[in-house]
Amino acid sequence: MTGTLLSIGHGYSAQALARRLRARGWQVIGTTRSADKAAKLQAAGIEPLIWPGTPLPLSRATHVLSSVAPAEGGDPVLAAESEALAQATHLRWLGYLSTTGVYGDHGGGWVDEETPLTPATARGRARVSAETGWRALAARYGLPLHIFRLAGIYGPGRGPFEKVRNGTARAIIKPGQVFSRIHVADIAAVLEASIDRPRPGAVYNVCDDDPAPPQDVLAQAAALLDMPPPPRVAFEDADLSPMARSFYAESKRVRNDRIRTELGVKLAYPDYRTGLRAILDAEADTARAQAD
Repeated sequence: MTGTLLSIGHGYSAQALARRLRARGWQVIGTTRSADKAAKLQAAGIEPLIWPGTPLPLSRATHVLSSVAPAEGGDPVLAAESEALAQATHLRWLGYLSTTGVYGDHGGGWVDEETPLTPATARGRARVSAETGWRALAARYGLPLHIFRLAGIYGPGRGPFEKVRNGTARAIIKPGQVFSRIHVADIAAVLEASIDRPRPGAVYNVCDDDPAPPQDVLAQAAALLDMPPPPRVAFEDADLSPMARSFYAESKRVRNDRIRTELGVKLAYPDYRTGLRAILDAEADTARAQAD
């Protein structure tokens, strides 16, 4: 199966999906806010579109993915494009990237897709509101909506290695704190599997099998680099931005059974150890290629 994906807010996760789909012969249209980024998308084989400012070519799309985060006034895509989306009843698949922050704090306990949404932060509440808006639009006009709640994203170019190397990494210690995470390649695999096996109305947690304290991840990154673990700092004493501090307001372990049972996904990186090793190996491959 091939088609045309309209990727609204064509960022890190959407780019990973686009690489997989383009290898299968798909056309991908990606929106961005700047001409510089549009040129980079074009160089990567993506048809660029400046948005907001240009009408979305929904009539050309068979599939739509929104990666746009809520803003202060709500979801920007819903605010600007609800009327156009309401007319796009030809779509075969519609995806919205949300976050596991919608579940709120569970004291390190497990959550799944049926867990009530009780966000503890303003960001989480904004995501719940956005999900509600997308659901309402889909229900009213019969759109094939799928919601993906992503855990903490990491992958090539987005990992702990640079901070460990330059000595700025700090292990923030908050007893009982646990995060779930997901490698960007596995996000792309889940999205691709959903496109191939759509189930309108479905919600999927997208995370790996191994929730872990953040200091364990940093320690593993340092070990892979043959460097000492970063200094440990108590959460109460840490110099954190309000955004960074808000991440520590919630602790939970996220179940991912549904992506396996419904979509048949086998994670390439089921834990942070395999994911970090793969990032470092890819860096080494790139360095060797550049040397040659």
